[in-house]
Amino acid sequence: MKRRSLLLSLGTALTGCTPEAPALQGSWVGTHPERGHRLREAPPRADGPRRRAGVLIVGAGIAGLACARALSQRGIDDIALLDLEDQAGGNSRGHEIGGWPCPLGAHYLPLPGPDAREVTELLHELGLAREHLGRTAWDERHLCHSPQERLFIDGAWQEGLLPLPDSPAAREQYRRFAALVSQAQRELGFAMPSHRGRWTPGHAALDAQTFATWLDGHGLTDARLRWYLDYCCRDDYGADATVVSAWAGLHYFASRHGFHAPGDEAAEREPVLTWPEGNGWLSARLAAPLRDRLHLGRTVLRLDEGRHGVDLWAWDEAAAAPERWQAERVVLAVPLFVAARLLPLPALQAALQPHGHAPWLTANLALRGPLLERPGAPLAWDNVAFGGHGLGYVNARHQALDPSPQPPRLTAYAALPAAQRPALLSQPWQHWAQQVLRELAAVHPDLPAQVERVDLCRFGHAMRIPAPGVRGAPALAALRQGSGRIAFAHADLAGYSVFEEAYTAGVEAAGVIARAFQARPS
Repeated sequence: MKRRSLLLSLGTALTGCTPEAPALQGSWVGTHPERGHRLREAPPRADGPRRRAGVLIVGAGIAGLACARALSQRGIDDIALLDLEDQAGGNSRGHEIGGWPCPLGAHYLPLPGPDAREVTELLHELGLAREHLGRTAWDERHLCHSPQERLFIDGAWQEGLLPLPDSPAAREQYRRFAALVSQAQRELGFAMPSHRGRWTPGHAALDAQTFATWLDGHGLTDARLRWYLDYCCRDDYGADATVVSAWAGLHYFASRHGFHAPGDEAAEREPVLTWPEGNGWLSARLAAPLRDRLHLGRTVLRLDEGRHGVDLWAWDEAAAAPERWQAERVVLAVPLFVAARLLPLPALQAALQPHGHAPWLTANLALRGPLLERPGAPLAWDNVAFGGHGLGYVNARHQALDPSPQPPRLTAYAALPAAQRPALLSQPWQHWAQQVLRELAAVHPDLPAQVERVDLCRFGHAMRIPAPGVRGAPALAALRQGSGRIAFAHADLAGYSVFEEAYTAGVEAAGVIARAFQARPS
């Protein structure tokens, strides 16, 4: 996912509001943190008949949906998916504000590389890609339209998110970083999904230090370059270069499009697929064929693995009642810290590292009319302010083919420090809406007066942070093999959170389950 990541900062005074302005309309949407916190309580007794399934999948995010889809394709149909939210899709869900679709989380998917075979197959099956004369042709309606990105810097908008260097010395650092990324691609190799690449002593050395330490060691200290690299890390990983590993910092570029300094003739903007509702477009299509097997609003509280099956206790949120299930096999398609609460497995405890998961905030804004434009590049799909604490905003109407004027719909994102998680869960939505408006008003002073409604979505533990030591942890590789009657499927197995990792983990977990079924005595 990027944005794969999410929202904004604090600072700057709120402008454009007057005492006569109408009260701000909005609400929290999309997540129910109190449901997840039921895991801290003793599970209730659940008497009565047990519900049964051949395979129970806990978690209906991208990994869980991918696992169910792959099992169905293998002829294993006795499946049930349980998820604590009321909509499937996890961090890749859509929303509507003012009658227009918008994302709650991840909002685009880069075109998959050669190692993301399962994702490529999915995109072909969904009609987004086809083979033509030996090459993959993408449906232009779903590729991000131009202009794709812009950055507000030095009082004007520039095209692209990489700040232009402001001196010959800075330009030289940009080129040196580009050369180091190319060298890493050549000599070490980086794959997406990452476990399909090699893991060498060189990778381990990168994983043992922070990205900031590695950059300092190479004399890459230019302020504009370092802001951009921090932005990229926060956008994909939820934390900056002082927190994520050097492996993660290089993987961001080397596993995909590389890094190209300004003026490099090979530089080309990375094509991405996107929709008004973001990756909710994809999760809705994954969930639709599974509708009869989805049991939403179920908070799973406990697992007991026995000799002949797995017993599971859940809380039905709508009925406010406990529920019992039994299955031959279970897939835990949930973050590893949740899996560790459900299952006392040493490998799960070993896989948990400091820094954990980044909290995120997404804000969808319905505006009454267009914003006044500042000098430079016109409104793009992705719009970011240099030096800001936030991750900018996307224009949810960017892909619309209707040329008639329509009120803007913007989605702003922020990755928050872990220390702000308690405030994210306890402060009212109005508090966070004002934080969003303050950040955006620094670039659009007229925006607060134009806001009609703000819907906010909070993720207390949105994305695994790939801090030093996370990616190389042997426990992650061990969990991919499953344990007894339990298989694991989540992007956490890669140490960071993107669609390609989650989807592949789900398909691979389906393979673990299918092989176990095939090995049963007849």
